[in-house]
Amino acid sequence: MTDYDLPHEAPIAGTELETMLGSLERQRAIFAWKCGGLDSAGLQKSHPPSTMTLGGLLKHLALCEDEYFTNRLLGAEPVAPWDAVDWEADPEWEWHSAADDTAEQLYALWNAAADRSRVAVAGVLADGGLDHLAQYKNGRGESPTLRRLLIDMIEEYARHAGHADLIRETVDGLTGEEPPR
Repeated sequence: MTDYDLPHEAPIAGTELETMLGSLERQRAIFAWKCGGLDSAGLQKSHPPSTMTLGGLLKHLALCEDEYFTNRLLGAEPVAPWDAVDWEADPEWEWHSAADDTAEQLYALWNAAADRSRVAVAGVLADGGLDHLAQYKNGRGESPTLRRLLIDMIEEYARHAGHADLIRETVDGLTGEEPPR
């Protein structure tokens, strides 16, 4: 998690698809930078009064990647470790179970989930584009488009990048909007 291929910004005059994918990749890269290079102790530090940690954020965003693009978009069953969790008994499992994982495990989990998402999105783009309907149906029987899922994931990263900013500064003083070039 130390290679930050960070686009300066989403394309200025790109297509809708280029803009959305560019924005999502930029948010992923910013998040990777904010979490990168830390050991397990650094990933478990919080910014009181919150108990949120960078390790918890890594695991939560790995879950979001798999939930949005593997489960909802493709309709696939949950992959490990999500398939073994009793979510009814412990709906916050990813947040607190991250304390039991090593830094290497957390980085690998997040990277693998983001890679699966990229593959899923590329496959759907080749078969229907942004208007492709997800396999998932909400409580009203509606299926979101890939467009909606991409926007939701951009929002998820943007929200948590702000949390990561505050937590990382607490860990070692790292600040800034993007890695030094």
